[in-house]
Amino acid sequence: MPNIIYVIAIDGPAGAGKSTVAKRLAAELGFAFLDTGAMYRAITLKAMREQINLEDEDALAALAKRTILDLKAVSAGVMVVMDGQDVSKDIRTLDVTNNTFYIARAGQVREILVEWQRQIAGRRSIVAEGRDVTTVVFPSATHKFYMDASVEERTQRRYKELKEKGQDVDINKLRLEIEERDQKDFTRKVGPLKQAPDAVYIDSSRLTIDEVIETLRRYIGL
Repeated sequence: MPNIIYVIAIDGPAGAGKSTVAKRLAAELGFAFLDTGAMYRAITLKAMREQINLEDEDALAALAKRTILDLKAVSAGVMVVMDGQDVSKDIRTLDVTNNTFYIARAGQVREILVEWQRQIAGRRSIVAEGRDVTTVVFPSATHKFYMDASVEERTQRRYKELKEKGQDVDINKLRLEIEERDQKDFTRKVGPLKQAPDAVYIDSSRLTIDEVIETLRRYIGL
């Protein structure tokens, strides 16, 4: 493989399969996996633990500046270490999921996290996934993809994931939460979710993970 740094960027809505695909793709290519969403979740978790007002952008930015985040590659994909503590499971709770939009829309916080993300990408080849990695974080990425799936398919995937974790879930409520999250992602003023003009559109609704990865690798050429 040529001795250059690749940035493979994947955007898309919640439940489209970005994380699963990005982890596998990174492992196959020997790249680092950059889960940008995990970084926002970690700051959300810390703000909730410290009872910070999630509407107070200045307080959230101050919290982010005194936070040490590290993403470590593990067999399962990535371990999120915040201030020396493994919070990989804690950041995946429904409460954190439903409050992450406060952090995602805070411009000051996004500036801090985007700088962290760019520093990581400057050191080695990565596969990054999120909401604005193709449009804001890495506008000059080597390859850009927008990964989508129907709301129904995304609801079913999330429902199955939560049930497998032993959580009691109302699928109708879950669908509404996903639709609400989409609305917030698409309409926020800072870093809204949208397809970059030069991003390849991938509809994963009827594709297996293997088929999605095969499609991406054809475009990447590695």
